[in-house]
Amino acid sequence: MNRDLLITRVPQIEARCEPMEWSWAKQNQERIQANWQRRLAQTPAMFNGRVLAIRDMELTREVCRNVYFQVDYADFVGWIDMGHPDDTIANGFAMGALRGADGAFICGVMHGHTANAGRVYFPAGTPDLSDLRPDGSVDLATSLTRELLEETGLGEDDYHVEDEWIIVQRWPSVALMRLVTLPVSAAEGAQRIRATIARQDPPELSDVRIIRSADDIDPKAMPLFLQSFFRWTFDQA
Repeated sequence: MNRDLLITRVPQIEARCEPMEWSWAKQNQERIQANWQRRLAQTPAMFNGRVLAIRDMELTREVCRNVYFQVDYADFVGWIDMGHPDDTIANGFAMGALRGADGAFICGVMHGHTANAGRVYFPAGTPDLSDLRPDGSVDLATSLTRELLEETGLGEDDYHVEDEWIIVQRWPSVALMRLVTLPVSAAEGAQRIRATIARQDPPELSDVRIIRSADDIDPKAMPLFLQSFFRWTFDQA
């Protein structure tokens, strides 16, 4: 598996879920449970459901093929908090790169009660069982629009989604991104999202940030894959 930064445009994604016993999680349950209890003390609203992680990935110019497997969220969070000790798997999530008609991007600031409090990135979430289809496929396109709706209040009639996917691979993070463009400026879009946040109880976001250039990249709050995406995007402008 390529561990270097790789940003690739592809016309389609094929994703499916297959069974796998995660040996690392099985061998480290004591540490995982201790970590989960620590997390719960900080964010009591966290729920230990089932999520999907990548166990295999194939990337060409024509398609990105991902194979997922089911895992307890507590195991997944433990793997993240312990520094991704099993580098054979990855966190592969769909993400809408939200921008205004003026080209400026809009990121969310995760609320204090969430697992990623204070982090800044586009609306997204680790795929879960709701993204599984009866044939075993993983519906990442719907995952992307669902997360946008849940976090920002923006529905599919409020924006245009590009067909093309942008794969930002900075293992063990794999962001499966599509450009999502509003018909209004980023400032107007941000104002609308802030109004939605004010009505939500509890909101997933505490605020939004507008990213107009590489100068707006926040190395302390933004994950590395997103910093890379912005530098790549603005270098092409």
